[in-house]
Amino acid sequence: MSASHPVEIMTGYRVNPKWPAIVAPYARADLQRAVAQLLNTGLPFLLLMGTMIYGAGRYPWLSVPLVAPAVFLLVRLFAIQHDCGHGSFFASRRANDLLGRAIGLVTLTPYAFWRDSHAVHHATSGNLDRRGTGDITMLTLREYRECSRWRRLRYRAYRHPLVLFGLGPFYFFIIRNRVPTGSPVRERRAWGSILGTNAVLGAIVVSMVLTVGPRAFLFAYFPVILPAASIGVWLFYIQHQFERTYWATGPNWDFQRAALKGSSFYDLPALLHWLTGYLGYHHIHHICSKIPNYRLRECFHQNPEFQDTNRITLLRSLKCLRLALWDEERHLLVPLRHAAREQVPPGGQR
Repeated sequence: MSASHPVEIMTGYRVNPKWPAIVAPYARADLQRAVAQLLNTGLPFLLLMGTMIYGAGRYPWLSVPLVAPAVFLLVRLFAIQHDCGHGSFFASRRANDLLGRAIGLVTLTPYAFWRDSHAVHHATSGNLDRRGTGDITMLTLREYRECSRWRRLRYRAYRHPLVLFGLGPFYFFIIRNRVPTGSPVRERRAWGSILGTNAVLGAIVVSMVLTVGPRAFLFAYFPVILPAASIGVWLFYIQHQFERTYWATGPNWDFQRAALKGSSFYDLPALLHWLTGYLGYHHIHHICSKIPNYRLRECFHQNPEFQDTNRITLLRSLKCLRLALWDEERHLLVPLRHAAREQVPPGGQR
């Protein structure tokens, strides 16, 4: 962003043109910290899953208290995979891609396909003209009013919490990630990522079923992957779907303003920050995606500039569930009920 826009008057949100320089020292991988994080996340997860798979066929009650920690460790593994996709977890791109593909088998995510679509999300975040790749579907207030009744009904159903955080994660991770779309020639990398992941997953599932049985596999893995997927979608939702977020069109769209204003700081308790791989510091991540998750917290606390921003607490985040339409005139995300209100022309005359 240029120095001519140091302050966003509308929200009082300060945009510091020096922020890229401020975050630069944190945008480097630390092998020791990366390995430590991988060990303190991956090993407990494998231990829990092994115990649950063993217990599901013999002592089903044994798995119940282990589900919650396994769910959050899987979310934390996804955060590591997320860093690998940005090339920030390790200094080596090859190491990042190898680890990202390995974790993708656990999270049911075709790594290269997800990495590419997520890169588009970062490049187009907050751009109304380039919605649709790697983000949650959102209509403007005007677009919704111009929709047919059937399309409005579909959109209302899509934005319902039971769909967004229930059926949606199941569809995306279990079904959508298994099916390549588009031309296999033009989209050959996506096809290769999805079909390659499916082939390896198929071999793993067959071997698991033959060794531990379908009951043990299903009753141990699905109670973990489905809640973890819902939490992941929720975290992504709250990072961008809040009242005073940022959306703009054409020449009015600015990459840095979108990164700073269109991403939230999800102010979670310390334990939840750890369990979610510090994904709550999303405003810093969008300023510089090369900062690994294990440096986000120190970047936040060592730079007061990042502490007065789009802060969303756990309680406040629940209120964001009702937001569904972007009001281009007021620059606010508003509930669906606003679409039913009669528009008042400038000057207050109906």
